[in-house]
Amino acid sequence: MARKSKKNDGPKESEFKKFIKKRAPIYLAVAAIVVIFIVPEITKSNLQSHFPEDLTAEESRILDALMGYSGSDGEGLSMVEALTDRINEEYPGEKIYDHRRTTVNLSIQDKESDTYLVLLDFESHKGVMNYSWDISSDGKNIRGNNSISEYVVGVVDFYD
Repeated sequence: MARKSKKNDGPKESEFKKFIKKRAPIYLAVAAIVVIFIVPEITKSNLQSHFPEDLTAEESRILDALMGYSGSDGEGLSMVEALTDRINEEYPGEKIYDHRRTTVNLSIQDKESDTYLVLLDFESHKGVMNYSWDISSDGKNIRGNNSISEYVVGVVDFYD
C-alpha cells in the first residue's frame, strides 16, 4: 500500500483574511472618499445653523417669515440667501460659519400689536455686523432700521 504523504505547508489562512487582503485598497479608497467629500457636506455649517433653537412658536414664525422673504413679488433671492451672500462678501474664501469665534445673536421683540423688531448680530473675529428689521406680523412688510439692513432688503426686493 502506498502511503499518503501529509502536506504541512504551515497554518492555513482563512478565506476571510484572503478576501480582505485582496480588497483592502478598495475599501480604504471608499472610506477616504466618504471622509473627504461626504462628511464635510453633512457637517457643513451655515447661517441658519447658528440661530437659537429655543424660540417660541411665534418667534419661529416671524424668523421663518423674515428669512423666507423673497421681495414684494415673492420671487428671486430670499433674505437668508442675501444675508449669506453679504457675509461671504465680508469674509471671502473663509469658512466663517465654522470659525470658533463666530456667533449669531438673534432677538425678536414685539414692538407693536402687529409689528416685530428683529435684531441679528453677526459677530466674528473681524468684528460685528448688526442687522435690524421691523416686520409685520403677516411677514409681508419688512423694513430695515439701519443702512446695512436696508441694503439687504433692497437687494431682495430688486433681485429677479
